[in-house]
Amino acid sequence: MLNRLDTSLRGLEDSEAQGGRFDIRDTVNFVWRQWAFILAWTILAGLLGAIYIARQTPLYTATTQLLLDPRKEKAAGPDSIYTDTALDLSVVESEIAVMRSTVLLKRVVLKEGLLGGSGTPAQPPQTNAGSTSAQPAPGGESDDAMSPAMVAAVEGLKNAVVISRAGQAYVINVSYTSDSPARAMQLANAIADAYVVDKLDARFEAAKRASNWLNDRLVELRQQLRLSEEAVTKFRADNNLAQAVPGASLNQEQLTQLNGRLVAARADTAERKSHLDLLTKIQAERGKLDALPEAASSGVLADLRRQENDLSRQEADLLARYTGAHPQVVNVRAQLSDVRRSIANTLRQIASDVRNNYNLALARQDAAEQALKEASGQSDLDASKAITLRELERTAAVNKSLFEDFLQRARLTQEQSTFEARDARIITPAVAPGIPSSPKRTQIILTSLILGLIVGIGAAYLREALNAGFTTPREIETLLEMPLLASISRFSPRTKDENGRLLSLPEYPLRMPLARSSEAIRSLRSAVQMSDVDHPPKVVQVTSTLPGEGKTTIALMMATSAAQSGQNVLFIDCDLRHPSASSQLRKEKAPGLIECLLGEIELEQALFYSERYRIWALSAGGESKNQPDLLASERMKALMAKVRSRFDVVIVDTPPMGPVIDPVIVSNLVDKVIYIVRWAATAREMVQQSLRQIAGQKKVAGIVFNHIMDDKAKKYGRFAYGYYYGSRYYRKYYEK
Repeated sequence: MLNRLDTSLRGLEDSEAQGGRFDIRDTVNFVWRQWAFILAWTILAGLLGAIYIARQTPLYTATTQLLLDPRKEKAAGPDSIYTDTALDLSVVESEIAVMRSTVLLKRVVLKEGLLGGSGTPAQPPQTNAGSTSAQPAPGGESDDAMSPAMVAAVEGLKNAVVISRAGQAYVINVSYTSDSPARAMQLANAIADAYVVDKLDARFEAAKRASNWLNDRLVELRQQLRLSEEAVTKFRADNNLAQAVPGASLNQEQLTQLNGRLVAARADTAERKSHLDLLTKIQAERGKLDALPEAASSGVLADLRRQENDLSRQEADLLARYTGAHPQVVNVRAQLSDVRRSIANTLRQIASDVRNNYNLALARQDAAEQALKEASGQSDLDASKAITLRELERTAAVNKSLFEDFLQRARLTQEQSTFEARDARIITPAVAPGIPSSPKRTQIILTSLILGLIVGIGAAYLREALNAGFTTPREIETLLEMPLLASISRFSPRTKDENGRLLSLPEYPLRMPLARSSEAIRSLRSAVQMSDVDHPPKVVQVTSTLPGEGKTTIALMMATSAAQSGQNVLFIDCDLRHPSASSQLRKEKAPGLIECLLGEIELEQALFYSERYRIWALSAGGESKNQPDLLASERMKALMAKVRSRFDVVIVDTPPMGPVIDPVIVSNLVDKVIYIVRWAATAREMVQQSLRQIAGQKKVAGIVFNHIMDDKAKKYGRFAYGYYYGSRYYRKYYEK
């Protein structure tokens, strides 16, 4: 086996060296030849992958998405008691570490009852609506206890969960893998909920601490506000001053500002009054409200008018094609009716807004007049008292503003203590997966098929490297250093003679000279003649390596082909051990070569003429136990010299060279040897070893490929022997 592989690889290396470069056609031909073998390996690998998938327990992965929102929303007011922290990579990684922490996962174990030992999460215990922390399941552990069972449960939960960031976004994926879809969904959501609850607990504790501090501060601020307001009231009482509107000024500049406000309020009231008068007039005359300025500037009303126009055109188009009862016409009319109702409602709303705006402007005018009256009543106060009063009022205003601010913060902390934190919230709850995440069937099947394809290609290459027989002319020329004389395809005779008998292959050169096999034999004869142009061979030996390679048939066909060309041909059956040629000539029991070599009869008595094949023939004769000695005798040499002078062509059929020595002995008496090799069957080593036995190997005219299967041979490329015989050109011009 190793010798065969080494010889094959050397042949392939020589072939590549002769080619000089990579040829894509060789690759295509290789795939063409071995596609079934490669496909079988690929399918086998795919089946193994499918078996592996079938033996695996399917695992399901459920994923929950959490959003870490850097824009923290406040519960109330423009400020908050918390400081907004920008979310960068380190902060996000810290939040992921919190979610994988033992403390948080322990809460999940207790809440989901994972210490029950059943392998299925227990139902979570019921909690109060206002509670934000999970209560331990019955029989669970305290917060500080970490028994081996708890450690194992937490580690199992940690190994089954995967927490990662979704790209560059502030989104965290919480994935849990389990053999149960419901369990995977439940625990993925439980971990996300535990994280959100943990954030709420931290926020609640911070709010409680801030609330306690603010309450203490409010006591002090309330006392300061009370003292400052009492001072303002006492000063007004001592100076007989009326209570002014908070924030009113005592100087002439503020009176001017109040007058300006009053003028602006009266102008606005007059404008609103004109709009109201126009509305009243339109309604009295039963006109259209579209004349109002507010209607003309309303974008909503303009959109509705456009919709009304579009639907009216659609109605007209549909009525041109259908009746009023058609479903499309009814549908368009219904839409048109809705739009017109919306227009009417919009106009009524605009009319209502006109009245409301006038009432509001009138109220502003009254307020401005009242403020001016109250402020003008303080203008007679002297400068020193005014300064003192303003100072007292400013102090009271500052204390009041500070008190209200802290009071607002105190209320804010109370609301934030129960307000859901917006910096961590679930945006995509996990759902029960319908498709298992493991094993990855498509990936495993594709990987198996790719590996099978690679192994199949490697096995196919090794298979060709270990191929026992010759398949291409290049292998003959490279390994044997001999020419390929001819290539004869394998086929069965189908032509019948005039008596209805199937013609044998040796008869084809006579009866079917334009047949494919006849053309191949003529090509072989020409190649033999050209093997030695100066001394054309006259006596030709035909042999092979093993029985069954078709040497006798080719020898007879060469003889009949030469006879058909008009030559005087002698066929000698030197296969004394298995005289198959004599059987075809129907002279298997007649005296022949053995009797001539034993001296029992003369050559002229043993020769006979075959009317069927139109050749002279010398059968093998009877049986003998010393065939090699007879073939090496002087009588054999004399016989060969005699027939050489009498006939134009002498074809000598000898036994295969593998089993016996007879062909080697006869090769010393002939001009050329034709060596028959069965295509893709005869072992290369045996052919090489047999050819070494022939004296000098110079007598070997070349190799003949026999029994070529055209369907397989053409897969070795256009250069391969039988290609042209099977092409349309041969069938068109030569084949009969």
